[in-house]
Amino acid sequence: MNINVASVLTILIFLIDLAIRLWLLLYVPKNRKPTAATAWLLLIFIIPLLGTLLFFILGSTKLSRARRAKQKTINAAFKDLASASDHKVKANLNPEYQPIASLAQSLTALPVTTGNTLTLLTDYNGSIKDMANKIINAKQYVYIEFYAMTLDKTTEPFFAAIETAVKNGVQVYVLFDTFGSKKYQGYKPMQARLTKAGVHWAKILPIRLPSRGYNRPDLRNHRKIVAIDGQYAYIGSLNMIDKTYHRKDDISYIELVARVTGPSVRDLAAVFAGDWYSETGEILRHAVNHKLPVRNNDTVRLQVVPSGSAYDYPNNLYLITMMIHSAKESVHITNPYLVPDASLLTALMAAAKRGVNVSILNSEVMDQWMVGNAQRSYYEQLLKAGVHINLYKEPQLVHEKFMVVDKKSAIIGSSNFDIRSFELNMECILVIYDELISRKLANHHKKLLKNCNDLSLQSWNKRGLKRSILESITRLASALQ
Repeated sequence: MNINVASVLTILIFLIDLAIRLWLLLYVPKNRKPTAATAWLLLIFIIPLLGTLLFFILGSTKLSRARRAKQKTINAAFKDLASASDHKVKANLNPEYQPIASLAQSLTALPVTTGNTLTLLTDYNGSIKDMANKIINAKQYVYIEFYAMTLDKTTEPFFAAIETAVKNGVQVYVLFDTFGSKKYQGYKPMQARLTKAGVHWAKILPIRLPSRGYNRPDLRNHRKIVAIDGQYAYIGSLNMIDKTYHRKDDISYIELVARVTGPSVRDLAAVFAGDWYSETGEILRHAVNHKLPVRNNDTVRLQVVPSGSAYDYPNNLYLITMMIHSAKESVHITNPYLVPDASLLTALMAAAKRGVNVSILNSEVMDQWMVGNAQRSYYEQLLKAGVHINLYKEPQLVHEKFMVVDKKSAIIGSSNFDIRSFELNMECILVIYDELISRKLANHHKKLLKNCNDLSLQSWNKRGLKRSILESITRLASALQ
């Protein structure tokens, strides 16, 4: 009798296990890229209990329903802002840019604007001081949003400027990502100082219990935006922290920031206002109500493109791959993290194969072990296709994030060229439809190359079997999204 019971239990457990596996085979690939689905299923089948648990904790690439509902409200507001705007210039845009602009607007509702200026800031501390000077002279409002933000010697002038602005009657609003900021020593002192100064501030995506609207804990807001009075805005790779990021090693970071004036300032402010609404439920109308200055001589055309897990599509990935496919002569990419999905990898390799000069600048040092090794797993394929890869000499890490196509159009912003930035993180990029600015960015890329080591296929293939296996494993792990 005991034998029969044991047999029945064994069969029952087998059937339950089989049913669960079959259900996962159907459920996991749903609305998921094949590479991601395969990676998750492999993990689940190798380590069933842990793999299944991790999938239910980390398997969703989207924010909670409540957050997505708020994003729909934000998108509707963006659409209203665009329709009410008097600076639509799509009809006057160069025909070769029309498809890109149409795609971006269909994804985000934000239009191309003209009447802008754009200044590139390459000095790390100088960029912070430039922001601080504009904040000190603010009259109405200041919006500040960073992934990593902390109080230290380098950022002290920035926080002092905030205090001055508040004393002058300016409304200052600050957002910082919870995970991106809390690991730094100045995190709590920063909060205390902001509170004492009378700043309106909030944490982005704090960890909440399921009953309060659960979000996957590694879905983060990676945007870096400062907007002031509808007059100035900043966007780029810079976080509000010392260039060493308070690391114990010798690594320091090289950043790039764009200072913008004109109608696109309003659109960057609107992105911030959307994030503020998502976190607090409060609607900010400063940017919408602020009358834009009339500029007849400034003709830089720009388009703000937010993206992230609250959207239905990977906005930045769609846009970047389309721009690469449109390239006729050159693609210059400067980015610290290149972990492409199949579509981006295909775009880069196809461009190189059809004779486009594709130049990618990474760094020799790795500040993120997993991403760094996963990134290197793609070098062989890219080099074989004819892509030029250059590694900036250690110990500095080029954290800048920009791309130039044919020296005619470009993007700059917070987005890395990796799966996380495309599928998970909330990002914001600025599309530049201007040959002069694009050439400046291409020249900046060329200047950075002077301190790089050119990577050849022959030298790369000498790296050894152990390292190659490690890269392959991290490449597979990077697909777990």
